[in-house]
Amino acid sequence: MKQTTILFTLLFGSIPLFSQEIPKGYLNLFDGNTLTGWHLFKKPGVIPAWDVQDGCIHLDPTKKEGRGDLVSNLEFEDFDLLFEWKIANKASSGLLFMVQETEKIKFSWYTGPEYKIIDNTNFPGTLQPKQMAGSLNDLVACPPAYCNPTGEWNTGQIKLKKKKLTMFLNGKNVVNIEIGSSDWNALVYVSKYAALDQFAKNLSGRITLVDHGGEVWFRNLFIKSL
Repeated sequence: MKQTTILFTLLFGSIPLFSQEIPKGYLNLFDGNTLTGWHLFKKPGVIPAWDVQDGCIHLDPTKKEGRGDLVSNLEFEDFDLLFEWKIANKASSGLLFMVQETEKIKFSWYTGPEYKIIDNTNFPGTLQPKQMAGSLNDLVACPPAYCNPTGEWNTGQIKLKKKKLTMFLNGKNVVNIEIGSSDWNALVYVSKYAALDQFAKNLSGRITLVDHGGEVWFRNLFIKSL
């Protein structure tokens, strides 16, 4: 993360979050009141369907205009990201990182790995283990028992340092892998990302909240440079 604390404060504000203090050494990605510091993927001038509800970033699935993934204005490299999420009945979402926003990249998931967020119990259709909440989507599975019931808050954590990726759900370690390693490449080879030549190639990128069509909430998003 090359941006300075001063720039970050100007873009995101320094208003304390509604539910807890900012952890020491971390920066605030969401001020609890506005979507300042965020924009729609490849649509920076469009008013998003995302809004702020009860101090949370919220996707309203009833809105037809302004749909799309919500991405951070700033890019990050080597970071520790803390966040809380809640998913509605039958809904799906996710949090991406390392996302590249360029003319040639059609969708955010073409470049960014995904921390999966989904209703494990009621989502329509059959979910594979690597599609469960807390998983590194389509790459590393998270045990369903780690996830709280649908409609309850969960805590997530993503740490990335010198290609070493670790992920947690509700304090339980789910992922330990090195991006670009032989193990990583073997997982990508048999996944939906196999044909994407830019997937996880750039370690610096944007944080992205995914619009998969269902209602989802995020709060307490904090990030620290490692």
